[in-house]
Amino acid sequence: MRKTKNAPKSIDSFASQLMNPSGHRPHRLAPRLRRASVVDLGLPHRPPFVFVRELIACEPGISAECVTTFESDDPMFAGHFPGNPLVPGVILTEALAQTAGIAAAAAYAEDARPRFLLSAIRGMKFFHAVRPQERIVLRAEKLAEVDDLLQFKAEALVKGKQVAAGQIVLSVAPDAAPD
Repeated sequence: MRKTKNAPKSIDSFASQLMNPSGHRPHRLAPRLRRASVVDLGLPHRPPFVFVRELIACEPGISAECVTTFESDDPMFAGHFPGNPLVPGVILTEALAQTAGIAAAAAYAEDARPRFLLSAIRGMKFFHAVRPQERIVLRAEKLAEVDDLLQFKAEALVKGKQVAAGQIVLSVAPDAAPD
């Protein structure tokens, strides 16, 4: 994945945060989201429901690669499962949907971004258990777009090994109701 030359201003402004002192963009490296707002990336989510931690690469409107980890003291592990904590598949799926949302939103200028909603999960499979503290690479690549629906191929990897894969369908949300 690469940054396109005609990317929207919002991606350019985000990319400028990636510049190193020499003025060159580092290859496949991005700041932690603590330093970059999820709003800048086009996610409507807010903590504690933001599962993407780093943006690694983005081809606006086409694909995104992100990274996440889950801390061992995360409250979800108290019940999933005591003494043998595993990242829930539904949380991995949401992290993949957020990655697809970043790719989709990046195709729009910051002031013109629609809100994308998770509309379908197709054929999601979980191949290996994911544990707290493991670095999870999240990838989403657009397969098709019809009207307001975008279909993405998505996968999660730990140490280069695929742990989950399937398809995510996002839809463009209607405008928010007036206050």
